[in-house]
Amino acid sequence: MRQTDFPYLPKDFIETDEGLVFAVISYHPHQQHIGCFLRYVKQDGRWQKVDTDTANRLLERHYPDYLYQSAQFDAAFHAVRPDNVVRHYRPESKLAELMTMLSQDQLTDKLQRLTALFCAAGIASDKLGVTGSVLIDNHGPDSDIDFVVYGRDNFHQVRQVVKESVANGTLKLLDETLMHANYERRQSSLNFDDFAWHEQRKFNKAMLDGSKFDIGMVCFESELEPEHRHFMKCGSQVTRARVIDDQNAFDFPARYSVDHPRTPEVICFTHTYVGQAFAGEIIEVAGAVECDNAGNCRIVVGSSREADGEYIKVITKL
Repeated sequence: MRQTDFPYLPKDFIETDEGLVFAVISYHPHQQHIGCFLRYVKQDGRWQKVDTDTANRLLERHYPDYLYQSAQFDAAFHAVRPDNVVRHYRPESKLAELMTMLSQDQLTDKLQRLTALFCAAGIASDKLGVTGSVLIDNHGPDSDIDFVVYGRDNFHQVRQVVKESVANGTLKLLDETLMHANYERRQSSLNFDDFAWHEQRKFNKAMLDGSKFDIGMVCFESELEPEHRHFMKCGSQVTRARVIDDQNAFDFPARYSVDHPRTPEVICFTHTYVGQAFAGEIIEVAGAVECDNAGNCRIVVGSSREADGEYIKVITKL
């Protein structure tokens, strides 16, 4: 599952000796660097989560070497050299560790119960992991559980388990309080009702005994599409098109093929709009237009982490 020469995958965390924890966001190295984004800073012996603006200001002032401008994607993110990593947090290893321990708190108990539910449906335990605050032992009773599922087929099988478990009452869809909290955290450009409608049909998040969990997919190497083209920003665009192919809708980045003559691909770098639309639906997309040297163009949603003013919204529902 992991490459020997570059063992880093999205959803991993890496820690540097300055007391910084970055979330890995890229499958492949960028000029011998790990593509990532600063998520936690050590303060008074505990990890403090930081938002995008705070992370960028901190790095600009104190650790500019971790700022990175990608020529290939014409985008800014963070990057760390492997020799600056003092600890590599792997979601599958953390979950395996927690599954062998007696439950130490209510959240860990729920994590173990959810893992057992997924494994009972035929998902191999080594294809599951946990990221977020649990990965670095920074969780509390009100924390979310951030599952990782390795492999596209495994991921969709887990989604089906979530859907069936909601139907039989084992799990519940997010209540209004948790949905509002999710909406505020995501800072979506959609109104709340539209946001909630899209979220409830994805079945990549639900509740167990009042705790929210979500599932994120990490592809196998064989499932990845090679990306060798270099893109440049060419303005912005709001357009409508029909989704032709949604098989990569839950990937990172998510990809949608659409029937638009100028921008036949929509690519999404923000989790907010992953799994947002299905084949046959007409969507409205607001995002940045990128073009390669051959003039092939696409729309990018999530050109910044918060994707301010960028969105994918279903206009004609199936």
